[in-house]
Amino acid sequence: MTTPLRGVRRAGSTALLAELADLDDVLALRAALERDRPNGVRELIAAARTLLVTYDPAVAGHDGLSRTLAERAGALPADGAGTGQAPSGQATRHDTLVVPVRYDGPDLADVTELTGLTVREVIERHTAPLYTVAFAGFAPGFGYLTGTDPVLHLPRRSEPRTAVPSGSVAVAGGFTGVYPRSSPGGWQLLGSTDAPLWEEDRTPPALLVPGRNVRFEETT
Repeated sequence: MTTPLRGVRRAGSTALLAELADLDDVLALRAALERDRPNGVRELIAAARTLLVTYDPAVAGHDGLSRTLAERAGALPADGAGTGQAPSGQATRHDTLVVPVRYDGPDLADVTELTGLTVREVIERHTAPLYTVAFAGFAPGFGYLTGTDPVLHLPRRSEPRTAVPSGSVAVAGGFTGVYPRSSPGGWQLLGSTDAPLWEEDRTPPALLVPGRNVRFEETT
């Protein structure tokens, strides 16, 4: 039996880290575990090539969960184990979020040069897809969104900025992201939004939570 699982290792006393080939495999395994969550599992936290599984040590243990992960990974379809979309059981808990964007980013000219598109075509390509927050990272409230048009799968800037403005909408490496606060960054900036990405008194504080579906809408 072939499996996309590359390995499982301990992550402290109440978690394990599953290593997979790519993001599609991570999302597929997370979806399988969400559909039928093993006893004792608390959280499933995805990253680009890993899935962190936290558990209640009074109910589950490393060895048993490792075997379960291997079984679930081995049962994934051999062709296209993941879709890159939200795992079932998560996306259904969220309505599609519409994020208004002013496409006035300082890197638009560079993006048109890299893609051969006009500014209008870049905007149309970026607003057309349905995106999914695959995982969070980098900074509180920063979500890595899959679904970006392949033409906009662009490299990071050769010289990162020391300060990217809060609310900047950007692309890099096949993902779209929105900076929740001012911070250093090297993504290609397409525009900006006033959407409240992070509010500590909100539950959850992040607007872009894993599994959420997102559309970007041009505004002025």
